[in-house]
Amino acid sequence: MKVIVTGSCGIVGKQIIRDLKKNANIKIIELDIKLGHDLTNEKQVIKIFKKISADSLINCFAINDHITNIQEKKNFLNYSLEKFSNTLNVNVTALFSVCREFIRNNSRGRIINFSSIYGYRSPRPSLYKGGHKNPAYGASKAAVSNLTKYLAIHAPNFNINCIVPGGISNKQSKSFKTMYAKDLPIARMMEKNEISGLIKFLLSKDSAYCTGSEFFIDGGWNAR
Repeated sequence: MKVIVTGSCGIVGKQIIRDLKKNANIKIIELDIKLGHDLTNEKQVIKIFKKISADSLINCFAINDHITNIQEKKNFLNYSLEKFSNTLNVNVTALFSVCREFIRNNSRGRIINFSSIYGYRSPRPSLYKGGHKNPAYGASKAAVSNLTKYLAIHAPNFNINCIVPGGISNKQSKSFKTMYAKDLPIARMMEKNEISGLIKFLLSKDSAYCTGSEFFIDGGWNAR
């Protein structure tokens, strides 16, 4: 099985590759801006997918302002439209471009996209010390969920699904982790390797009847 992983140098991408490589039958093809792949460049995306074919595509690339980069005084009222537009361009437009070219150049296959709990509920300002998370992030992730459903309907030979993860533990402060886990049924943030089981399921024959679906892996965040 050949699997393309976009955003392969990111937190989630690295972990997925690490876990999938344990299966000798899976060959990983890595695509990332750090490896010279600009997925916002339509001509480059067309060229890449004409050259490579694969059984599955896992899209991990996105712009996300992590907690360590959010300043206390950052406010949505002074968030530049350029940054807002750039987030949508990467997280939605480029994602559509990548999915489209994968579908165009393969007769069937599987696509796994990544949304976020913030595509369903607004980030709590209290988590960010009064600052505001990128207002385009949640909007873009809501669009990812809808785009996944659209593609599943319009490309019926493909199994196209969306994973909706909660917060992943990654060098956040102890106080942030405590606040995040407050009132969460599973009272902690997710570990990176806890996504891999769901990925393996969606790549397997066991998920043959799954398409256009959203799979929440959020410790019960959306159930609160």
